[in-house]
Amino acid sequence: MATEAPTAGEYIVHHLTHLNSTGHAQKAVIDWSVWNLDTLFFSIFLGVVTLFFLIRAANKATAGVPGRFQAAVEILVEMVADQAKGIVHSAESRKFVAPVALTVFLWIFVMNSMDFLPVDLLPKIWQVTTGDSHAYLRVVPTADLNGTLGMSIGVLLLCLYYNIKIKGMSGWVHELFTAPFGGHPLLYPVNFLMQMIEFLAKTVSHGMRLFGNMYAGELIFMLIALLGGTATVFGFVGHIIAGSIWAVFHILIVALQAFIFMMLTLVYIGQAHESH
Repeated sequence: MATEAPTAGEYIVHHLTHLNSTGHAQKAVIDWSVWNLDTLFFSIFLGVVTLFFLIRAANKATAGVPGRFQAAVEILVEMVADQAKGIVHSAESRKFVAPVALTVFLWIFVMNSMDFLPVDLLPKIWQVTTGDSHAYLRVVPTADLNGTLGMSIGVLLLCLYYNIKIKGMSGWVHELFTAPFGGHPLLYPVNFLMQMIEFLAKTVSHGMRLFGNMYAGELIFMLIALLGGTATVFGFVGHIIAGSIWAVFHILIVALQAFIFMMLTLVYIGQAHESH
């Protein structure tokens, strides 16, 4: 018996469902009891690939005329170093923060770039490999809110570390209760609440911004793919034209979102070095 073709809604829902530890569709966007295995795999795999090329560039760096690969890496390193120097004023901190920012930028750029693969390519390969026609697979880690919030929480932990390292535990605790409204004891609870809200808002918005843009881009690619599935010449031509235009525009989004996440990482860590 021939398998009935999925409707547009079924197609989108299937492609927006993660390969997770339960083997079933996830009911909530964030569920701490469920592991999105596809997000974990592609995040770790692409992170290793990013580190491999960075280490390779460092090992092959020469003092003479650089090759194209070394020149491209040097341009990125100088760009990130200049941004870090203008935001994080501690030269000692920049020895760690600048490489972290560079790694974050390239890692997110590579993860975002998974969106350029044909929508059905890797999911179809996965279905053929597993023999399950209903197998799920999402290949863009940054289109998963769990992944982007995980990265933003990592940035939060770095901010807390530098708050304590630069100001000392007592100095940071004092700041939590005396900024931004002053050191009067009656203002301690208000100051502390505002500080907690600020940390929470920064972390959530940091992760949500990247997720929202990449999720929207992924969804638009799926809609364009559906346009190509229509049995008309206009649908096929529209699919080619719309896909090409959106792919070119999406290159800017992919690079810009990686740059924004990196810059906010530097800004938040830079703020941790400042006293109120």
